[in-house]
Amino acid sequence: MTPPAEARRAATTSPAADPTVAALRGAGLRVTAPRRAVLAWLAEHPHSTADAVGTGVRAELGTISTQAVYDVLAACVDAGLVRRIEPAGHPARFERRVADNHHHLVCRRCGAAADVDCTIGPAPCLEPSDTHGFAVDEAEVVFWGLCPDCQDPSHRAHHEEDRAEQGGQNPEAAEQAKPARESTQATA
Repeated sequence: MTPPAEARRAATTSPAADPTVAALRGAGLRVTAPRRAVLAWLAEHPHSTADAVGTGVRAELGTISTQAVYDVLAACVDAGLVRRIEPAGHPARFERRVADNHHHLVCRRCGAAADVDCTIGPAPCLEPSDTHGFAVDEAEVVFWGLCPDCQDPSHRAHHEEDRAEQGGQNPEAAEQAKPARESTQATA
């Protein structure tokens, strides 16, 4: 199936007009509509799961396989354009903020994530007591707790309704998918 005309035009946009094109070319990757759409989605929706990225990109491109989304994410992670974070007990999340040694706050209940800047000195901002011969260039810290919504009992019920509605999908992904669902419903 041929992508919509808008997506075809977007894939040929010049680097000066679109920083995503410049980033892809600078990383040595071909500029494709799926790659541009994934990077654009992540720029607006940091800490998205692959499922949320797929839902958002499908709303823009019309169709893209789940495998293609995973392939684009993997290529962008390998090229250093996307960072993959893997909070224990939650699906992997992806973001465009790379190479700055920041950390994350993660909600134990819903998996929502937020960035936390490294507050002490240059990267890595933590020094291990013994490097065991490793050349340390990054420290990753995950702060765990409950997000404001999960602390509020009235919001917690809303999160559980969203999760049930999405077949177990976490509330953040469900929230990120809402614009895509609404867009699809509007055109149906």
